[in-house]
Amino acid sequence: MEQQPIPTSPAPSAQVPTSRAHWTADKQRLFLAALLATGNVSHSAHAAGMSRSSAHRLRRRLAGTPFDRTWDRALALHAQTLADPFAADPARPAAQQARG
Repeated sequence: MEQQPIPTSPAPSAQVPTSRAHWTADKQRLFLAALLATGNVSHSAHAAGMSRSSAHRLRRRLAGTPFDRTWDRALALHAQTLADPFAADPARPAAQQARG
């Protein structure tokens, strides 16, 4: 009688920790807020506990969605801030800026 080999699971070190495995809505918001503040995809991804390559994969997967459009807008607003650092904060509505 021949015995079937027992399948083995991958080594624990090869598995991705659950906390880093998925882009949750909270991680997406954190990423986009950090992207607006820094203009840096790597720093923003790490702030959300994810990798830069993972962020780009997510963006490709969500092309044309609000996440993708907000990514573009965050970079544009960050660039605008760099171009004129004394201008009003483009991320804050004018009513909030007037209140200080």
